Amino acid sequence: MSIVKRNNVFFPSLMNDVFGPDWFGGIENQKNFVPSVNIKDNTEAFELELAVPGFKKEDFKVEVDNDVLTISSETKSENEETNDNYTRKEFSFSSFKRAFTLPETVDGNKIDANYEDGILKLTLPKKEEALPRPKRLISIG
Repeated sequence: MSIVKRNNVFFPSLMNDVFGPDWFGGIENQKNFVPSVNIKDNTEAFELELAVPGFKKEDFKVEVDNDVLTISSETKSENEETNDNYTRKEFSFSSFKRAFTLPETVDGNKIDANYEDGILKLTLPKKEEALPRPKRLISIG
């Protein structure tokens, strides 16, 4: 037996049909965006990968404050089209903010970030004392 999720409930669908469209001829543009994050735990560091296509590296703000890593972005754009008898202006604003509490094993002063092909990758190196130590042979005297 599997659970089936029903998305076509009558009342919310009716409300979306009435209040959802842009009645002034524009394009419906809802941007509720929170990027997906992959977190990897390697022996030397943690890696965070955020899927944020369409951005530039200048759009991001990465901060560490009181062992909290915050990644945020705000983008604004304005488009104006002027013809003989009308002017059409469109404004766009998009933002997101993600915060992560850093474990005590992370060295917050050595965090590195790189943005390539729509992926923001952060490397959070572990402190020297948190790294695994090699085996040691103890001689019996």
